[in-house]
Amino acid sequence: MSLEGKRAIVTGAGSGFGAGIAREFAAQGARVMVADINEDAARAVAAELDGVAQRVDVADGASVQAMAEAAQAAFGRVDILVNNAGITHLPAPMEEIDEAEFDRVFAVNCKSVYLTARALVPEMKAQGAGAILNVASTAGLSPRPRLNWYNASKGWMITATKAMAVELAPAGVRVNAICPVAGETPLLKSFMGEDTPEIRAKFLATIPLGRFSTPADMGAAAAFLCSDAAGMITGVALEVDGGRCI
Repeated sequence: MSLEGKRAIVTGAGSGFGAGIAREFAAQGARVMVADINEDAARAVAAELDGVAQRVDVADGASVQAMAEAAQAAFGRVDILVNNAGITHLPAPMEEIDEAEFDRVFAVNCKSVYLTARALVPEMKAQGAGAILNVASTAGLSPRPRLNWYNASKGWMITATKAMAVELAPAGVRVNAICPVAGETPLLKSFMGEDTPEIRAKFLATIPLGRFSTPADMGAAAAFLCSDAAGMITGVALEVDGGRCI
């Protein structure tokens, strides 16, 4: 029960990696706010965990502030923030991604980290403790062709993680990232363009351990990095990728 007594917010926790992280946090003793733009999905996962459901659009400042206030009201404090919500564009040549799609990717994947920091970092500083985890991607370390702006958004998240870690360390707040390879989540088909046995086989051939990341993999890594056992770890981008980035 490495997170016993901790209060956590996990964004994008209605499905996929976020749900896996929320489940592991609850299993490790944390109280969890399951935050997602899909309120029904958030409620379903929260009910399973005896957690708190919250609808949030992580790209909207007022919505993020409302999430922070709801967590404060429900828990009294927030010890852990996981910025997991994210989207991608479909594979295409970089010059063919339209401006609205580019803006949406950067709003959800990048601006959200700023908005949650603005809403929650002051409280963590006042507490003198806290853990923030950003769910980045191997795409930010070893980019794939035709996912250029998604790759760039996850590279931004990794740099933001390190910058946040340096600034917040004196306040006792740790900031880390995890970098999964593609997994069995709602975004998998979008990453691959289409989901066929041939495309899956080609994708899996780039992963030495020979399988996709799972929500349970992400939950285990996230629980460790957000626990006191990782008290001397900040500013890392941990590859949870079956060797993809070797």
